[in-house]
Amino acid sequence: MNTAVWSRIAAAGARTAGWPWWLQIGALYLAARLVSACIFMAAALQQGVNPWFPPKPDYWNFINIWDARWYGEALRNGYPAVLPTDAAGNVQENAWAFYPLFPLLGRTLAGVTGMAPAAALGLIAMLAGLAAALVIYRLFRLRATHRTALWGSVFVATFPVAPVLQVPYAESLNLLLLAAALLLVVRRRYLWAMPVAVLMCLSRPTGVPFAAMAGLLFLYRVYPHLEARLPRLPRTAGEVGSGVGAGAVQGTRRHSAGELWSLAGLTAVSGLGALLWPAIAWAATGDPQAYTKTETVWRGHDLVPFKPWFDTGVQLFGPVLGLLAPFVFVAAFALLMMSRPVAALGAELRLWCVCYMGYLLVFLHPQTSTFRMLLPLFPLALAAAGVSRSRAYRGTVVIMFLLLQMVWIVWLWAWAQLPGGGDYPP
Repeated sequence: MNTAVWSRIAAAGARTAGWPWWLQIGALYLAARLVSACIFMAAALQQGVNPWFPPKPDYWNFINIWDARWYGEALRNGYPAVLPTDAAGNVQENAWAFYPLFPLLGRTLAGVTGMAPAAALGLIAMLAGLAAALVIYRLFRLRATHRTALWGSVFVATFPVAPVLQVPYAESLNLLLLAAALLLVVRRRYLWAMPVAVLMCLSRPTGVPFAAMAGLLFLYRVYPHLEARLPRLPRTAGEVGSGVGAGAVQGTRRHSAGELWSLAGLTAVSGLGALLWPAIAWAATGDPQAYTKTETVWRGHDLVPFKPWFDTGVQLFGPVLGLLAPFVFVAAFALLMMSRPVAALGAELRLWCVCYMGYLLVFLHPQTSTFRMLLPLFPLALAAAGVSRSRAYRGTVVIMFLLLQMVWIVWLWAWAQLPGGGDYPP
């Protein structure tokens, strides 16, 4: 029986191999979202009493919970001019924690078509996710063969937290803009990347690591020009044999002066874009810390760089191993970045992964929503696909991801009250 099933799958794969690349990617992405929808619907049947709807909600109500409610609030009522506070003056949860591009697009679509706000946000999320899948394939195709890029795209579409791409969250829109910006950077279209980076900065807080990536990339690309102006020193035999020099740093065509200036401009624009939403919150409320105060409400304490990782480590592993855990994690990630499959991603994508993980280490409070925040590390999916060409390996990864989707949806998306009240957020 297994042989017959695999034969049919192989035959279907052979038929679709002749399709245009965009049709292959689109069909695979929609199939992945259909599987996720089935998991959502199965979990909804088990949903008990919750803060939003009666038990056993339908699919549409089930996906419109958690942060989807906040995006709907921003769409319908905008952002408060005065930060809500409790009797002690502490800022309470409000819409300023949720970036404006996604609800703004939803409001525009709802106004033009007459759609319900939640339906408009859901449609934008689905279309943005599909467009992101196409852009991600084009980005991967610059670094790999069609088959490997295809599998890398499938890994992204089936990632354990990929169901978030079909719910009214801004993740799919941010993924689209991030992938487009990285595609333009890899192609050295830095001027075109500037408006995309600004829009990305208004969709989710990915502007700081993107600006850091652009800045480090500028230093990396300008180094051969600086080295060429330095006095020539005699090379050692080891340097000659290993190819040390300006050509080895670049590995490809050296950047022109115009490209370097454009890359410097992208660094500046993305850096300013990262500050744009906090500045808008300041201007609208009169409080220079309006955004950070709101963002840290969900943490329950002020932002202290790095400290939450050690606190979580101590909580999970004890006072000794807990303090070592963040260092072990950083060392493991560094080894991953130096592995051959990740090195094949190229300087731009590797720098992005390093800068984004660095951003999470500095600013993130690790919790259950951390899994969702790993989605911008999507270039690592191509590295995972490049580990082996074996269909058994790649198919096993997809099956494992789909099983973990069940875990993510049942454990985190479905609401179940904790003994102390509330529930872990997805």
